[in-house]
Amino acid sequence: MLRVTRPLFSALQPLKASTGITGLAVHPDPLPALKSTYTSTLSLLSSLPATSVYRQATEAITKHRLALVDGANGDIAAAEKSLGNQVEVAIEEAKDEEKLVGKMIEWKAWENLETPAPEGQWRYFDPNTE
Repeated sequence: MLRVTRPLFSALQPLKASTGITGLAVHPDPLPALKSTYTSTLSLLSSLPATSVYRQATEAITKHRLALVDGANGDIAAAEKSLGNQVEVAIEEAKDEEKLVGKMIEWKAWENLETPAPEGQWRYFDPNTE
């Protein structure tokens, strides 16, 4: 009896028992969750101006990572290898980036400063000056 149910029982368990990172649990279905978060982030980014440097950079990274997840074809090990990290870590990073996009929309970081910056504010370690 036990031999018959062993394959069924092993199919119900997650692929890995632990992430090896304290406080980060194994996600039961990581690739669809990661894909959903990336898609949500891209839709939020579309509300930023196309000229925003933050939007351009984040959109490029998110589209690249989404392509990597799509290219894995449901294989978690292949996704982890192409992402260079565990999928659970990538999910946390994607959620954090999604929250940051919301904050950037709230802050309107692409707009000009309310008061002009003092002269020399953005000049760092220029050897030809003092």
